[in-house]
Amino acid sequence: MKVACLVSGGKDSLYACYIAMHYGWEIKCLIAVYPKKNSWMYHGQNIHLLPFISKAIGLPLLMKESEAEKEKELDDLKELIGKAKVEGVVSGAIASEYQRTRIEKICHEINVKSFTPIWHKNQEMLLHDLIEANFKVIITAVAAYGLNKSWLGRKIDEKCIADLKILNGRYGINMAGEGGEYETLVLDCPLYKKSLKVNKAIKKWDGNRGSYDIIEVKLLEK
Repeated sequence: MKVACLVSGGKDSLYACYIAMHYGWEIKCLIAVYPKKNSWMYHGQNIHLLPFISKAIGLPLLMKESEAEKEKELDDLKELIGKAKVEGVVSGAIASEYQRTRIEKICHEINVKSFTPIWHKNQEMLLHDLIEANFKVIITAVAAYGLNKSWLGRKIDEKCIADLKILNGRYGINMAGEGGEYETLVLDCPLYKKSLKVNKAIKKWDGNRGSYDIIEVKLLEK
């Protein structure tokens, strides 16, 4: 099975790609849509780093900037999938029906299969699985009660998962960040032939939400 992986640089899309690799599928390329504004479909936080991730994995990247209008952003994704010339598309949707059904709609229209290998997985277990699989992930944006500036740039480790579990019980936040509570960046994982090192980043905080804007990264030999 020849597939393309829809990626953002975050944990879910790259973990789904990792699972696809373990299925024995041939991953032909990475696909990403770069939204010019906030989008329900695509993540924009630090997406400018995807060329580095493409180099780290050693796979080509098909990427397109989008106005992120409701229907046009689907056409942009359809165009990229068509260019990939694959049998299937892998995405990291966990609980978002909005994302999953729209990706499936596009794939159906062009006779390509849609795969969501972490769909409805237990979110706490998924975070533990990431650590066990040697994913090194940092939090790059927060937008939920209980997540303050100190979370920006924080590594997802066992202590982080324990703290997220407390916040889940106290405020009901989604532990995997699927409700937009936080976004992530994968610095290293088994897919990478080289790891990413953050050389320069800026924390931005407006009192309710914040971002960890990465200015400069370097690829390191493993």
